[in-house]
Amino acid sequence: MTRGIARHAKWIAAGALAACVAAATPAAAATAPAVSCTSAKAGLADKLKRDITSALSHRSGTIAVGLYDRTTKTTCTLRSSTAYDSASVVKVTVLATLLWDAKKHNRYLTDRESTLAKAMITKSDNDATSKLWRQLGLTKIKGFLTAAGMTRTKPGANGYWGLTQITVTDEQKLLKLITAKNTVLSDNARAYILKLMGQVISSQRWGTPYGAGSGISWHVKNGWLQRSTHGWRVHSVGTFKGGGHDYMITVLTHGNSTMNYGITTIQGVAKVIHRDLAAS
Repeated sequence: MTRGIARHAKWIAAGALAACVAAATPAAAATAPAVSCTSAKAGLADKLKRDITSALSHRSGTIAVGLYDRTTKTTCTLRSSTAYDSASVVKVTVLATLLWDAKKHNRYLTDRESTLAKAMITKSDNDATSKLWRQLGLTKIKGFLTAAGMTRTKPGANGYWGLTQITVTDEQKLLKLITAKNTVLSDNARAYILKLMGQVISSQRWGTPYGAGSGISWHVKNGWLQRSTHGWRVHSVGTFKGGGHDYMITVLTHGNSTMNYGITTIQGVAKVIHRDLAAS
């Protein structure tokens, strides 16, 4: 009887172990999402996929990438639908909302709005952003997001614009709107946004412009924020034109140990993208 109980206990233990192993297998087998690229230019997609993957191979954190080049119809994505706290990258959306709303009311920006907008984009001024965020309100901000098709962007609540949830997909949609004629933003509005993004102070010109050739015009907005979870969020969105290309890059990251670590990760990706497009 004792031997029978012992055998039964062993069988239960073995079964439980097998169940645990089976349950653990999917997680253990799960792999990180892969970079995906397509292009009308022969060989370019494979090269970009290989080089972006290599640039990220030894970097920690959770990294999302978006690339779109109109000229070669090239697209690359990684974690395109993963949500990140926006930090200051949302300031481009705030400016676009301000201009979209002004157009609806057939008016120019006031001197006050222009001053706040310039400080918000070129210096990443938080107080200026808070003033414009409050002035616009969530109804107008959500209205712009709907008009822009940025359906996955969720504005931060209670005035916390830096906690707006953004994705690579929506940031790339915004950059496309800024860089080509459309019915959402007027030509003057697009030119104004690009002008300010091209006048960012020198200490904030890191990120996606890194490695762009001397003949490439660039426009950038970066964001950085440290929180108790996921460490540093460090992001960069940029548009680029020249050398036979017209492209935009979004890199969103969190889980960085320091701000500089995140910057290095973004610049590693940007460098290979600029290099591969320049060679194509």
